[in-house]
Amino acid sequence: MKLDNKKIFQTLNPNKVWVPILIGLGIIVAMFYMDPNLTVDNLKVAADASLPWLFFAVLVLFFRDFGYVYRIRELTDGHLSWTRAIYVIILWEFASAVTPSVVGGTAVAMFILNKEGIKMGKAIAIVMVTAIMDNLFFVIGAPIILFLAKGNIFPESKLLESQLENSLQAIFWISYSLYATHTLVMTLALFYRPRVFKWVLIKICSIKFLRKWKHNAQEFGDQIIAASKVLSGKDYRFWLKIIGVTIFIWTSRYVMLNALVSAFVPLTLDDQIIVFARQVIMWIVMMLSPTPGSSGTAEFFYGQFFAQFLGQYTFVTSIIWRLFSYYPYLFLGAIFLPRWIRQVFFKKKQTAEE
Repeated sequence: MKLDNKKIFQTLNPNKVWVPILIGLGIIVAMFYMDPNLTVDNLKVAADASLPWLFFAVLVLFFRDFGYVYRIRELTDGHLSWTRAIYVIILWEFASAVTPSVVGGTAVAMFILNKEGIKMGKAIAIVMVTAIMDNLFFVIGAPIILFLAKGNIFPESKLLESQLENSLQAIFWISYSLYATHTLVMTLALFYRPRVFKWVLIKICSIKFLRKWKHNAQEFGDQIIAASKVLSGKDYRFWLKIIGVTIFIWTSRYVMLNALVSAFVPLTLDDQIIVFARQVIMWIVMMLSPTPGSSGTAEFFYGQFFAQFLGQYTFVTSIIWRLFSYYPYLFLGAIFLPRWIRQVFFKKKQTAEE
């Protein structure tokens, strides 16, 4: 697979951190001035936070990132050291943070892994497996969580009702169906019949109005076959570890917000389940956002989904939530990227010359 290095470095650009920051700040300022109920006092209530719960929120964030690092090391069969795995994850998260969620940092992740000494076939396999596992958590976990939430998953918001009516539920179930179908097809293609998948893909793209994508379909089919060969022979213990750490990662991601809400208001067990479940719905909304890292979209919908529980703390916790879960990866990426470029390109070139 050939990657467009120019486009990759356009994505891996430290200057891009300002785009989502400005969008996010713009939405926050707009929300502040358009809502007559918001005052400076809504920021002062941050002092009411329970420090143990805030500490726990930060702790589970570290758990999540540790899970990502551990998973990438396992998928590379230990090829990456802990330090190199940390670099890969930070840059991968940075790429996801500066691109629209619907685009993601897939190509960048392949590029980074390849530059870390992973063969392209294996890099493709790793990225595909992480995508499938993450989607499977949503596809399998969502119905379970929604059942436990006893139907209290869609927020009661006058703004959402006036703008979307029942569209939010429709968007969720349509998106869920698409994710489930895509995940099923990719799982079968990667682990069961990669050559059949390639044949079907080429046949579909042989249709007259789809012919311009035939070459891309053939190339993608070859990638699936190469990735399938890399993954063949992995025993059940390997897959149990990957599945287990994926559940750990996503549970930690969602528990962080539960902890943040609990830092300001007491939640019953049923409330905790509903807050957890609504994050699944929000994830779909954020995935459809056209802005980098769902910037602006996340801040807006946060209030619609969780104001029921947080009341006067909604505005300040939306800021804290993004400060914890999003902005650190922008700044870490901007710091780590120049170092990674020096290490991967210049030091290796210097070593080769010597």
